[in-house]
Amino acid sequence: MALSDEIARRRTFAIISHPDAGKTTLTEKLLLFGGAIHIAGAVKSNKIKKTATSDWMEIEKQRGISVATSVMGFNYGDYKINILDTPGHQDFAEDTYRTLTAVDSVIIVVDVAKGVERQTRKLMEVCRMRNTPVIIFVNKLDREGRDPFDILDELESELKISVRPLSWPINIGEKFKGVYNIYEHSLDLFTPDKQRVSERVEIDSVDDPRVDESVGETDAAKLREDLELIEGVYPEFDREAYLRGEVAPVFFGSALNTFGVKELLDCFVEIAPAPKPTTAEERVVKPDEEGFSGFVFKIHANMDPNHRSCIAFVKICSGKFERNAPYKHMRTGKMLKFAAPTAFMAQKKSIVDEAYPGDIVGIPDTGNFKIGDTLTSGEAIHFKGLPSFSPEMFKYIENADPMKSKQLEKGIQQLMDEGVAQLFVNQFNGRKIIGTVGQLQFEVIQYRLEHEYGAQCRWEPISLYKACWIESEDAEALAAFKKRKYQFMAVDREGRDVFLADSGYVLQMAQNDFPKIKFHFSSEF
Repeated sequence: MALSDEIARRRTFAIISHPDAGKTTLTEKLLLFGGAIHIAGAVKSNKIKKTATSDWMEIEKQRGISVATSVMGFNYGDYKINILDTPGHQDFAEDTYRTLTAVDSVIIVVDVAKGVERQTRKLMEVCRMRNTPVIIFVNKLDREGRDPFDILDELESELKISVRPLSWPINIGEKFKGVYNIYEHSLDLFTPDKQRVSERVEIDSVDDPRVDESVGETDAAKLREDLELIEGVYPEFDREAYLRGEVAPVFFGSALNTFGVKELLDCFVEIAPAPKPTTAEERVVKPDEEGFSGFVFKIHANMDPNHRSCIAFVKICSGKFERNAPYKHMRTGKMLKFAAPTAFMAQKKSIVDEAYPGDIVGIPDTGNFKIGDTLTSGEAIHFKGLPSFSPEMFKYIENADPMKSKQLEKGIQQLMDEGVAQLFVNQFNGRKIIGTVGQLQFEVIQYRLEHEYGAQCRWEPISLYKACWIESEDAEALAAFKKRKYQFMAVDREGRDVFLADSGYVLQMAQNDFPKIKFHFSSEF
């Protein structure tokens, strides 16, 4: 198959939402339709001792939440689909922001009872910055929730995007009877079942008498009324406006009961964008170029705890990636060959011989890679860096078991490579400080150090407000600042100077007193 055909059949997208809106369950069901799995594990069900395919880390199974982005690829009809299931919890938002740099479109999951929540709003801002096309799936219609028209109004006002329903529910909660598919003009009747797909009634239009037979006259009349209102209020669906990120198609369903998911998937593969050009510092890179290029957007330590292996996730931007071909690592200038690149199904890996733009390839990493690294077949291009934000919470990390200091060192090093937290070494007392975006990350780090590396750590409190990267063109001013603030100076893993301000007032005073010093709040500068 020609390169252009391979690109045209790729669909790479992320599923994002607030925690508990049903994102991981939706991922499961999409895999079920793709034939990638044959039985869905109800994420929190204790009856089935099976957890969600995409939640494979031990701590994820215990907590019933996703803490790392997982990558899953499968074929659906003529299409090759790559799903990135992201953590919804705000403490892991940074992982999600980085994932959004590697996808061409996004599906946002919204709970019908709770509507738009804080985390969804923040993630939508990132999509808006990048003009990423968005489809919205309103989930949990088999539970009591809000009126669908109210939900549409809230989506428009909260997410600041025009919406266009492409399916419409017939009642919700206990009276939920099914969904009318506006996009395909068909009726899907609801039967609660976590494994099987519900029945579909083929109809010519919503005025077909079979609608009355299937859902009853009262509900059929209300459905016709609602659809008339939709046609009057919302403009026709315009695919170009969707691709520009101006309009979000909306689907309704229940992911847990596999309902409304196939309609979403069928429409998605048809309208969603194939891999798009990527902006590098030097130029815009088009997917159909001959030369290979890609960037590392995520590193995961311990995909297989028996081998202590790290995997670098590479998003392919252009050309064809081939196993054992030499590629240039732009940051170090070295030529590298990869004998065992892998494709993913969450934790299950299979070796791939070739991959195309839009695909995500896992490369075994022995410490060569950092997040944001570029690989090419020779041309000097650098994809724009992926930001690390200034942490908001800080703790000293101390070794709780002196016999295991090597394991602790290695564990901290590999977990920091993942980019979930940042390590600073205080220049005054040499103590290690871990900075994170949220409290939950400290628990995850401690848990993973113990269970994956056999190392014990303990946290000690430290009162800090912000970590700022500092630089100056005036060497004397920089030296004077470091001398004055030496108790609050640290270095990050790259050896860059970091000022640890213990209050907003101290930070403001430092900025006023040292006008020649530049303060940065993200490490991408």
